[in-house]
Amino acid sequence: MSRTVRKSQCVLFDWGDTLMRDFPEFSGPMAAWPHVEVLPNVKEVLIELRPQWTLALATNSIDSDETAIWEALDRVGLRALLDKVFCFQTIGHSKPAPDFFDYIVKDLGVDRHRMVMVGDGFEKDVLGANRSRIRGIWFNESSTEVRIGKMHKTISNFQSLPDTLTSFGIESDT
Repeated sequence: MSRTVRKSQCVLFDWGDTLMRDFPEFSGPMAAWPHVEVLPNVKEVLIELRPQWTLALATNSIDSDETAIWEALDRVGLRALLDKVFCFQTIGHSKPAPDFFDYIVKDLGVDRHRMVMVGDGFEKDVLGANRSRIRGIWFNESSTEVRIGKMHKTISNFQSLPDTLTSFGIESDT
């Protein structure tokens, strides 16, 4: 399930340990796990960003196809807050490969300079996006390490995401 995308800027989110908690003790599709959990402040921030940004999931998950991902998102109330889901099983490539990000750019029709990738994996999510000329935000809730560069920034909690996006200077067209 995806919606028509009309906004000219986009935030791509990794899935496990960025929007939803990844429990290593569970295996198989997340939709079938006995317990699923959204990370703190995620819903509130997605609601705040939604009017100005296209919000999409960009995941390397190999256990879940798009249908299973939407089902897992539905279990925690995130389904209605996201416009698109991009996954390895659909794209045929995974992060940090440029082909993964190129597929998303083409599908969304959004200029890559108006996109930001948010994820907990610095190499795969942030540097992978940077190599594809997409800005990145490293979501590092587990340590005090901060990495900042021309194309990337660091946040340790989701509440700081809107201000960090603003600091990139991508102007809303609404």
